[in-house]
This record gives sequence, C-alpha cells and structure tokens, in this order.
Amino acid sequence: MFRKLTETVFASPQIGLAEVAAAKAQGIVLIVNNRPEEESDDQTPGAEIEAAASAAGIAYVAIPVTHAGFSEQQVSAMATALQGASGPVLAYCRSGTRSTLLWALAEASQGADPAEIAASAAEAGYDISPVRPLVDMLAAGKA
Repeated sequence: MFRKLTETVFASPQIGLAEVAAAKAQGIVLIVNNRPEEESDDQTPGAEIEAAASAAGIAYVAIPVTHAGFSEQQVSAMATALQGASGPVLAYCRSGTRSTLLWALAEASQGADPAEIAASAAEAGYDISPVRPLVDMLAAGKA
C-alpha cells in the first residue's frame, strides 16, 4: 500500500483512517499531507487524518501542493519535516506523485545525488522527470 522511496520515507495515494492505523503498525512516526483541502469530494479531510494520527501517537504536518507546482517554501518545509522526523515518514497526496516529487526536491536541496533520487523514485513506481531539471539544479547548488 505504501510505496518505499527510502528505508525511512514512503509515499502513498490518499489515505483514510484505516491507513493511519496501518502506518502506526509499520512504525511511521510522521504523516505529511501534501494534498490541498477539498481537492476532491472523496478525500478524507486533513483534520480527520491529523486527529487519527495524533490519537495513534503519530506526528502530522500539512504541506499542501497544488497542481500549480512547487515553491521554495514547500521544498524547505518538506526538508525540515524529513530531517526532524525520529523515524519513518509517510507522505501522501491524491496519487503519491506530488509527495514523491516534493520529496525529490527536498532531498536534492540537501545535496542528495539526483541519479539516486530518480532511481529510488522509479523503484517505487514514480517518475521524477517533471522536476528533474530542478532536482539537478538544487543538488548542484549543494555541491
């Protein structure tokens, strides 16, 4: 259900309350919601996910990403969330793609190798080519 990007970062399509329990069982310590509220009628509201996460002892942060793209603030917020987590992190959006792309940008902003980022994403079934030039640029800035 959750796609493994690294040993400690997972991406997922929209989750519900049952998936919060599954995340807890997998040792997830932070859930990152990358979906704007009311993006679609069938999504579980972030406040409900946050309440379920809190009840399960899982930290929660919302870093909504619209289809307009990614901002430096979002990349920085994701990098901070990943660095501050004391264990595995689950990021979700509608399909998991925006979460993966934001993860890729955050990793690159911290100096991770773009080829390794792309390979990890591909292994999980995601393609970072829409942001690959930016990943390369961010990683080069940290070299």
